[in-house]
Amino acid sequence: MDKVQVEILGLSSSPSSGGAYALLLKETYGLRRLPIIIGGFEAQSIALELEGIKPPRPLTHDLVKTLIDHLGATIVEVVINELKDNTFFAKIILDVSSLTSEIDSRPSDAIAIAVRTGAAIYVSEEVMELASFVPSSEDKEEADSLSFDDEESTGTEKSKPETNKTKIASLQDALREAIEKEDYERAAKLRDEIAKLKGENN
Repeated sequence: MDKVQVEILGLSSSPSSGGAYALLLKETYGLRRLPIIIGGFEAQSIALELEGIKPPRPLTHDLVKTLIDHLGATIVEVVINELKDNTFFAKIILDVSSLTSEIDSRPSDAIAIAVRTGAAIYVSEEVMELASFVPSSEDKEEADSLSFDDEESTGTEKSKPETNKTKIASLQDALREAIEKEDYERAAKLRDEIAKLKGENN
């Protein structure tokens, strides 16, 4: 499985989002961003660890880390490996007595544990292609490269993909705007539409 390393870029909430939070992941060695909508408890757990705040009693993710440590296991990495029916899926990769084991997890739980253990966070290339977006400055460069490609092609086969790419770029702008305005319901719909158009291009 091709995968890319990511890091946490931001975490934001909205009073109108029904307690949901947007976790924004950034490609470590690239420009793509991946927004994931997570629950309030998981968001709080991630935020507390990132800010170095220790609650008076351990949270569930603290307890999981303690159990893993006491069992002599090590978390190697976590991978967001699938997007199915608008839901992200992840795996926690464990090393137990030199044996590798994979545990299914929600991305929010996997990341909450990863920030406590220092484990690397990865996203499969397939998921990044379906659900990520690129910042505005890169969008302009991509548009320029697409125009250059058009000059070299006179066939009609390319017109539909280019039209789709233009739509995708426009939808990515709308997705960024929705995230900035913390309109997560709209952001999820836009993400799904982008994924659909990218699927048509493949």
